[in-house]
Amino acid sequence: MTQEQAIEILKTGANVFLTGEPGSGKTYIVNQYADYLRASNIQTAITASTGIAATHLNGLTIHSWSGIGIKEKLSRNDLEKITNSRYITNRVAKANVLIIDEISMLEAGTFALVDLVCQKIRGSGKPFGGLQIVAVGDFFQLPPISKNGKNSQFAFQSNVWEKTNFVVCYLTEQYRQDDQEFLTILSAIRANGFTASHLQSIQTRIIELAQSPKDITRIFSHNVDVDAINSQELAGLPGKAKVFYMFSRGRESFVANLKKGCLSPEVLELKIGACVMFTKNNVKEGFVNGTIGKVVGFNQETAYPVVQITNGEQVEVWPMEWTVEENGSIKARITQIPLRLAWAITIHKSQGMSLDCAVMDLQKTFEFGQGYVALSRVRRLSGLYLLGYNRQAFLTHPDMQNQDQIFRSQSQQAQASFALIPKEQIVQQQNNFLAACGGSLTQKSPSKKGLTIKKEKISTYEKTLFLIKQGKSILDIAAERGIVQGTVITHLENLVLREKVNYEELKRLIGNDLLLNIPEICQAFRGLNTDKLQSIFEKLNGKYSYNEIRLARLIMAFD
Repeated sequence: MTQEQAIEILKTGANVFLTGEPGSGKTYIVNQYADYLRASNIQTAITASTGIAATHLNGLTIHSWSGIGIKEKLSRNDLEKITNSRYITNRVAKANVLIIDEISMLEAGTFALVDLVCQKIRGSGKPFGGLQIVAVGDFFQLPPISKNGKNSQFAFQSNVWEKTNFVVCYLTEQYRQDDQEFLTILSAIRANGFTASHLQSIQTRIIELAQSPKDITRIFSHNVDVDAINSQELAGLPGKAKVFYMFSRGRESFVANLKKGCLSPEVLELKIGACVMFTKNNVKEGFVNGTIGKVVGFNQETAYPVVQITNGEQVEVWPMEWTVEENGSIKARITQIPLRLAWAITIHKSQGMSLDCAVMDLQKTFEFGQGYVALSRVRRLSGLYLLGYNRQAFLTHPDMQNQDQIFRSQSQQAQASFALIPKEQIVQQQNNFLAACGGSLTQKSPSKKGLTIKKEKISTYEKTLFLIKQGKSILDIAAERGIVQGTVITHLENLVLREKVNYEELKRLIGNDLLLNIPEICQAFRGLNTDKLQSIFEKLNGKYSYNEIRLARLIMAFD
């Protein structure tokens, strides 16, 4: 099934299991559908089975969202506590759509508990209380964590799965790998058809550790190996490390989940020469989650790192935000430089990334699908440098062979059935779903054939100014324009200098919380008699972010 077909099915409100091989665009579809729902004013709960995946999507873990936490069973008293929680009942009751990413790592019992909580809070016996459920993931990848030595069941093995009546959308296009030989090997592992000839191809990529290329990511199965390598490599670089601290705001429990899922550490130490990986997407700035580069310097004014990525371009890396959104509003946020040391990472943390090349050690793989996840991170066989492997590295879960054929067949049936429905009827179903959820119909402006109007080119500063005049916040402007907040503030500095933004508009953009602390920052500027951001940051012991200090400096321009 194509991405376009999957999107059209999702818009009808059907419960959907969105699956496909690594690199087929599952996360892209989730983001596209979530954007569509937001634009239509549909309340959407974006969750995942793991903190890392949830953080990538600006969501919560399904355990936190539903209130079940780490519980494997819910007593009557447990269920009563959950339903008496205002926070939990509000978010479950208000939601229209529930998205669960990385469904492969969600145990069947937990999947059933989420269904129970939703039914109880929403007062409906329908699966998940009548929510549209979008389960996303690939069951060939990392499975649920075994508990007490017992094998855990997949979510699809739960009775709730069958009752939910999923439409299976099995994506068949490939957007990561462009090497046919490598694709054949990955498909063989997936189909449990890995042969001696496939192994022979893999063995051509085996190297000794001493021969491994410099400054590309190494992937290991255990944290202890990763931490040791990153610490050792950083210590071996000359000079004193620059330290960047994470800032957080919002509910403590949400902040804790964000920190747990964020790939950037709370305390990030960098030196010139450090191998780093970007941990967030910003296509306009030239990087995505998984982009590798090297620190080549630090901006003298902001102290932010300058990273040279593999295509030779240099990027000054400003802080970015990870947020928890609930019913359309931000409940918690953390801010950090979107980097991590990347001489080494774990297989688990590599899930969802696309890498041009990587050094891998698969000699200690211990779980079905671990080797498959690691190998499928790289785009082509020539980008694989293998230190070794064990037999487990090429095994996927035995329960998945027959089930995968079932999923493929169900997807083909759904595709064929959908193709028979007239386009007008599909649009009507989509509009009916929006109306049932209290959403708004999004209309496209009619186009006039043969009429081409040349638009006047507007500068990037004027585009930001237009949004400021509309009353948008810095966060909203950054999101709408697809740029980081630091870039918006750069535009703001230019606009203030040109007297395009007045004092009252600037105060609105800064917000009441920061305005209360402006005097402290301004006093530091005057006391040190400097306009250097790093000096103020260090003087105030990192209490305020560089962006907040820049905004305070702008206020001083009106003194």
